[in-house]
Amino acid sequence: MIRICLIIAIVAGLAVAVVNFVQVKEVISSTRGALITTSNTLETTQTTLKKTTKDLDNTKKELATTKDTLKTTEEARDNALAEAEKNLKKANDTAEQLKKTTVERDTALADLSAWKSSGIRVEELKKLISDYAIAQQTIEGQKQENKILLTKNKKLQNQIDELVGQGDPPPVQLPEGLKAKVLVYDPKWEFVVLDVGENQAVLERGELLVNRNSKLVAKVRILRVDKDRCIANVVPGWKLGEIVEGDSAIPAF
Repeated sequence: MIRICLIIAIVAGLAVAVVNFVQVKEVISSTRGALITTSNTLETTQTTLKKTTKDLDNTKKELATTKDTLKTTEEARDNALAEAEKNLKKANDTAEQLKKTTVERDTALADLSAWKSSGIRVEELKKLISDYAIAQQTIEGQKQENKILLTKNKKLQNQIDELVGQGDPPPVQLPEGLKAKVLVYDPKWEFVVLDVGENQAVLERGELLVNRNSKLVAKVRILRVDKDRCIANVVPGWKLGEIVEGDSAIPAF
């Protein structure tokens, strides 16, 4: 009986083992099939990924080329626009110059027509221009000569007034707008040297007001006149401050 039970138990165990083997085999087969499918899918995916990566690199290269082409095109466009603007400005300037030249030509033609109608020959016109220039030079020379003579006349008149007059002669009038500057001041002898003289029509006994920063310092009377210098004494009672080199001086009246 026990043997029978053992046999039955062994047979049952074998049956269970067979069933389990069959089930495990089916699982292994199923798993192997799934693994093969997954492997194939992975290989296909990798191939697709490689192709996609390659296409992406090509696309990047094409994009870079396109950007370079676009940059070159934009630079060419900007250069073309600048050149067009330059040419337009040049054309406008040329048109303006042409307009100005046309006006000058018309004016010259009108002047030429008027000159022809006057009946004056070229030689006569040249002589008239030359005579006019000579006359202008003569007039200018006479003006300078008259100015020198007038200054000398005033100087002689002042000397005559001193000789025939009584008492202290009155001061003479200096040129309007005269401006002088103190070059030297001697406080011991109370005289100044100014930077104006005969060249500026300065006369002896002319009086000037010495000032600094628009403030009156003293009044001086011219004693001696040279070409471009003069010596003046401080008028008694008119020294309101200390005179220094660089002070300004203008006519007293």
